[in-house]
Amino acid sequence: MKINTDGVLLGAIATVMNPGRVLDIGTGTGVIALMLAQRFINANVDAVEIDVSAAETAAKNFKNSIFNKRLLIMPNSIDTFFDEHPGDKYDLIISNPPFYLNSLESPKEKKTLAKHTDVDFFDMLMKGIAAHLSPKGLCWLILPVQAAVLIKELAMQNQLYRHKIITIRSFIHAEPHREIVCFGLDDVLTETTNFTIYEAIGIYSDEYKKLLQPYFLNF
Repeated sequence: MKINTDGVLLGAIATVMNPGRVLDIGTGTGVIALMLAQRFINANVDAVEIDVSAAETAAKNFKNSIFNKRLLIMPNSIDTFFDEHPGDKYDLIISNPPFYLNSLESPKEKKTLAKHTDVDFFDMLMKGIAAHLSPKGLCWLILPVQAAVLIKELAMQNQLYRHKIITIRSFIHAEPHREIVCFGLDDVLTETTNFTIYEAIGIYSDEYKKLLQPYFLNF
């Protein structure tokens, strides 16, 4: 499987107390969903993916996993999923969503599908998340810093409150390029922390290796 840095960070960091139902929005080939099934032994993980080829790959990966009985791929758009499952509630919702706001279309259709969107998509996403979170459930997203500004505004409009913000840097003195943001239905004080991926060029930081060690043999 192709491993995405954003995805594995999110899959390893996102947490909630003993979830029974987990939703992975835009699962791609299923990496995050597999990580969550490994971490949360009592959780059933629903994974939604609009790209047919990626969904087929995720289905194969799920079938070959020892967690296959707790993994379900749903080859659909997230708005259709929300519409078709209006009463479903999840203890943990997680997503590494598309993030280019109002940018020019990519020459490759699949890249366009995965990475280009607009404000309407994020508005729909946050409304759907708010409607499908269980009372004590949490939603975790990984976002570019600029997109995170919009997402946090839309979250507030839908009574989703920031519980935690983790700023992600490639190197200790670099500017943050991603934020992992945790939202919930309870209004609490926001905890803010930092995370650095690399100690030097080509050398992962100790915190990155410690975080990902349960999933990668070379750590």
